[in-house]
Amino acid sequence: MIPLLSARRLTGTPSAMAAATLSYDAGPDDLWVGTEVLRTYADDGARRAMTDLRTFIGRCPTVVVSSGLGIGDRYRFAVAPGPRLGDDSIHVSCSTTSGSDPMGWDSVLVRIGTTLVVVQEQGNKPGGHKYLTQLAEAALRRYQTTES
Repeated sequence: MIPLLSARRLTGTPSAMAAATLSYDAGPDDLWVGTEVLRTYADDGARRAMTDLRTFIGRCPTVVVSSGLGIGDRYRFAVAPGPRLGDDSIHVSCSTTSGSDPMGWDSVLVRIGTTLVVVQEQGNKPGGHKYLTQLAEAALRRYQTTES
């Protein structure tokens, strides 16, 4: 998901950006990583970024990335309504299979005015995003309180 936000042609150029990452090593085979990204736009870029992401994923829900060895990893994206936060919100999920292990990433994007608040979980199993809404709510409260 974060690489999609980095695509300036897709999401425009923010006037300010900040990010924080938290990781938790839950065991030898389980690593959870949470990321929060704030992107502020000088104009209507936050609204356009949300629209562009919905459109892009609607057109290309599956992407195959080749390793150059004839082996391709298939990534599946889906957009669903997000928790009712801010002016607009969406839940974007991505899943793939590495060997026989399913992997998933989930993101909640919340637009509040000209800012996008993005919270992403990585390393969870598909459908294992039970804390994502709580993390998004906390990130939004902090932004509304401190604008950072």
